[in-house]
Amino acid sequence: MTATLPRQATDRHTARPSARAAALPGLPGLPGLSGLLGGARKVAQALATPLVPADYLDLIDPMRAGADLRGRIVDVTPETADSATLTIKPGRGWRGHTPGQYIRIGVDIDGVRHWRAYSLTHRAGTPDGHLTITPKAIPDGVVSNHLVRRTTPGTMVMLDQATGDFTLPRELPRKALFLTAGSGITPVMGMLRNHLDELPDVVQIHCAPTESDVMFREELRSYAAASRLTLHENLDDVAGVLDLASLDALVPDWRERETWVCGPTGLLDAAEAHWAAAGVSDLLHVERFRPSVVEPGEGGTVTFERASVTVDADGSTPILDAGESAGVLMPSGCRMGICFGCVVTMREGAVRDLRTGDITATDENSGDVRIQTCINAAAGPCHLDL
Repeated sequence: MTATLPRQATDRHTARPSARAAALPGLPGLPGLSGLLGGARKVAQALATPLVPADYLDLIDPMRAGADLRGRIVDVTPETADSATLTIKPGRGWRGHTPGQYIRIGVDIDGVRHWRAYSLTHRAGTPDGHLTITPKAIPDGVVSNHLVRRTTPGTMVMLDQATGDFTLPRELPRKALFLTAGSGITPVMGMLRNHLDELPDVVQIHCAPTESDVMFREELRSYAAASRLTLHENLDDVAGVLDLASLDALVPDWRERETWVCGPTGLLDAAEAHWAAAGVSDLLHVERFRPSVVEPGEGGTVTFERASVTVDADGSTPILDAGESAGVLMPSGCRMGICFGCVVTMREGAVRDLRTGDITATDENSGDVRIQTCINAAAGPCHLDL
């Protein structure tokens, strides 16, 4: 997937907010005395730190035009036991989106600002101007679990503008196939909510471990009941993991359909191989939220020089994950190699790109090298300016 690159990290977009930024999350907007007291505390805290004129405006109107883009969460609606839709009122700098695109959201957890990418799931052009994302909590996922299980209305978050090209073309296809699994349904739901009435022939295949794990289950079934699309649910506990060889029976004309696929890496790799074998790769659009990992290398030690931390990392673990596990404050964004929010300087050593297997190494002539920690693993000892 090729995407427009969001701006790189600045003082307001690093892993740990500066003292000034941490003091300026914006007035909580809560009703009653507790809200007023909370606002007063924010102002008092801010006045104890060095401020520039824009910071005073942030206190008064944090979502004004010209400010760093923020949003206020106005509603949290559970979708399944481990997913929820967050409704966000964006600041006045929000420029809108094309259905299927994603945004990066920055959330402060225990004093550290984390950035993650989530697809937009709302219907565009609503009078309230709200947007929605639907994160799914993953095991040990710091941000996803926080958003799904602990975020409350009133929370302020940082936002980037929408990006991504996993979208429908200007001239809509006569026949469309959406193949999704798990939270891979989220960008497709954005497309369906905005363009289903304009698509004459739609087939949706969605995979989930169990019926209760199907995100947007009732909405998808209502579309099918109204004959607006043909829905095939593949539940692992009933039918097993989807075998793409079954497409000939499920969707006999799948080779004629423009297809969008999003889900776990295994599904994406299998789809790319299946469409290539059929000679119709040009009809396939793939959305990846994690890099496809080739055979791991031997790994090595990673030294985070400024943190004075050295860890042993295997050849399949992204340096970003290794650093976070060791307690190092790691800048990050989308975690899939697109936003470049995780770029750091490698002083010396070698790393291996987990998507391609390519080695990047320093020598006496190269000097410092900039690398992305979310898609590279150690390939021997390496030293990072972090």
